[in-house]
Amino acid sequence: MVEQVISFERMEQAVGLFGSFDENIRQVQEKFSVDVVSRGSELKVIGDAENVDKAVRAIRGLLMLINKGEELSGQNVRYVLSMVEEGKDDQLESMSSSGCICITSKGKPVKPKTLGQKKYVEAIRKNTITIGVGPAGTGKTYLAVAMAVTAFRAKEVNRIILTRPAVEAGEKLGFLPGDLQQKVDPYLRPLYDALFDMLGAENFQKQQERGSIEVAPLAYMRGRTLDDSFIILDEAQNTTAEQMKMFLTRLGFNSKMVVTGDITQIDLPEGKKSGLVEAVRILKHVEDIETVRFNEKDVVRHKLVQDIIKAYERSEEERKRK
Repeated sequence: MVEQVISFERMEQAVGLFGSFDENIRQVQEKFSVDVVSRGSELKVIGDAENVDKAVRAIRGLLMLINKGEELSGQNVRYVLSMVEEGKDDQLESMSSSGCICITSKGKPVKPKTLGQKKYVEAIRKNTITIGVGPAGTGKTYLAVAMAVTAFRAKEVNRIILTRPAVEAGEKLGFLPGDLQQKVDPYLRPLYDALFDMLGAENFQKQQERGSIEVAPLAYMRGRTLDDSFIILDEAQNTTAEQMKMFLTRLGFNSKMVVTGDITQIDLPEGKKSGLVEAVRILKHVEDIETVRFNEKDVVRHKLVQDIIKAYERSEEERKRK
């Protein structure tokens, strides 16, 4: 058994580190099988040498986030622990220095929470077309909308256009009541939610009436050239190859495009190829287009979402082996 001591500069650090009902420190103890004892302005970590080393690195990583003004949550504590486990905790400094993308209507800063998210945001800044591929809950759509709102507020673009294929998960638009707009609105709801969060419902309504913001099904994009716009195609795994080509060729001058999707959740009819899968393959060597892949570590929703994704991945691997 060995022990290491970590000193606090300020007691607020200790309060932030321990979290509500010592939840954060409990996660460290359980992950690395160590005991953590608090004595005034010091913390003693006791256990096997290797585990103590990992736990101390994890605690220092968490303190670094606190010092950068981050509030610890279950998600970022789990993320720091997984980075330490993989020996990548030296990269946490670069993640925490990535800065705020934009401020929501409620005054909350939007920042990348994982290295995958940081890479994605940097790719959007650097490239004209960015493709984000990964599981649910990795922030693909939310961060893309945040980047669009930032560009719009800075007057880098005149319009934000958000679109997604309108038919998903085996449902048909004809089953829904109302006119065409009312039929497609439920499919576009996640895009509305992200924009409401960034702009506030009233401001969003105003910009939509002016034509500065457009939320529409993919079919509405045909025949248009989109200049001075930030265009986001969401749920792109459910586009056909023809639809994807149609969408990408709408790109106009001084515009950016972000394409997001999860290739494990394709709801196209049997025999139809996903336009997202095709686009990733065909465009991989084209300059000014970058594909960013997320994995379950980039999931920023409930811990169970990560566990569900891992379980499905294991099941898929077993199926392929058989």
